[in-house]
Amino acid sequence: MWFSAVRAERAPGVAVRESPFRVKVGRLASTTREVFSKGSTRFGAIMIVLLLGMAIFAPLLVDENPRGAFQMPRDLSAVAAPPGTEGHPLGTTRLGGDVLYGIVWGARLSLQLSIYVVAGAVFLGLIVGCTAGIVGGKVDAFLMRIVDVFLSIPTLVFPLAIAAVLGPSFENIVVALAVIMWARYARIIRSQILQVREEDYVDAARAIGDSKFGIIRRDILPNSFTPVAVQATLDMGHAVLLGATLAFIGLAVAGQAEWGTLVSEGQADIIAGRWWTSTFPGLMVFLWALSFNLVGDGLRDVLDPRTEGR
Repeated sequence: MWFSAVRAERAPGVAVRESPFRVKVGRLASTTREVFSKGSTRFGAIMIVLLLGMAIFAPLLVDENPRGAFQMPRDLSAVAAPPGTEGHPLGTTRLGGDVLYGIVWGARLSLQLSIYVVAGAVFLGLIVGCTAGIVGGKVDAFLMRIVDVFLSIPTLVFPLAIAAVLGPSFENIVVALAVIMWARYARIIRSQILQVREEDYVDAARAIGDSKFGIIRRDILPNSFTPVAVQATLDMGHAVLLGATLAFIGLAVAGQAEWGTLVSEGQADIIAGRWWTSTFPGLMVFLWALSFNLVGDGLRDVLDPRTEGR
């Protein structure tokens, strides 16, 4: 009865203030629709879902090797078998490795690689970038010189040095890529903080007496993370591409179900006409990198107004 009376007494045409949660959900839904309004972004998102599904449900698609999930099973009775061979739909390598197993379980390994590398790079980059942007002064200058040093190192030189010292392994590839990629996140978040802290709403927060910590927590940091999210999406594909490159030149564990390793094993087979050994894993690397780049570009077009019209 009371609720009905209140509804009856409400003046027509008077807007009801929505809750902050509903406002945030509405904005998120609007941004999502805008991001996926482009056909290329939708294609990238569909491919990401399919690739992630293959990685997550790998045990349901191909039985796990008892000797190790990421170790290629060898069938010496079907060496260099072409696609369509019984028990080996995508063929085998010249060492008897099942290409389908390498594709499916390589997807899970690539997913782990990209998550570990991007998470480590973002974590370290945010710590350095936030410290430089918030503290400023000599601390900012010192940290940015360190960032400049890491940005000046060619992408593959540092991983090669780590592999030479520590030896080839999945963990060493993750560490090498995270260490070489964190600097860009530090530069991005630092530049965003310097820009956001000069905005009018930050000045207004200072004027009404908000504490410095409160302004940083509520106003500066939440409005500085958008470019980081875009870059992280792009690097999910870039990390797998770099990881496959390092595996191709021999920095992965021998016999591992890894796309770059399969391409490396199959490079000599192309001349002999055994195209399937390197073609299928190479296609997977291409699709993984392409999909995350398409989605990252779609996010950047919507979330970064400076790219509008490009």
